[in-house]
Amino acid sequence: MNDFDIVPMTQEHIPALAELEALCFSTPWNEQMLSEELDNHTAHFLVAVCNRKIAGYIGVFVVCESCYISNIAVFPEYRRMGLGGLLIDSARETAAKNGAQSLSLEVRPSNEAAVRLYMKKGFEEVGLRKNFYRKPAEDALILTMGI
Repeated sequence: MNDFDIVPMTQEHIPALAELEALCFSTPWNEQMLSEELDNHTAHFLVAVCNRKIAGYIGVFVVCESCYISNIAVFPEYRRMGLGGLLIDSARETAAKNGAQSLSLEVRPSNEAAVRLYMKKGFEEVGLRKNFYRKPAEDALILTMGI
């Protein structure tokens, strides 16, 4: 298993994260969108680094007692190494430190690997958002967990 350091996102991470977004998502966040979150006091974007190379990241927003995971992605060469779970654990710690009582996210039902990971980490399905995703159109499962 590789050793991953989880660090707050900085401007120097943005180009690689935008590349990761484009690799993983049909409607990716671009560099400008990611950069804007650096000044957002509710945003906590965490980057996983392995041997000085970006391996993945997670973006969370903490508002009042709720924490929402907006983004989570891992470069292919770092998948199946436990990094997704580590990023979720880091998001949960960040949420707790900021007073959140719950953690939630949306996920495509067709993303079976992600759904399995989230369920393994303790998320529960609480609803469905019809036609939430585009390219391709798909509903979203709404998952949540207590902190």
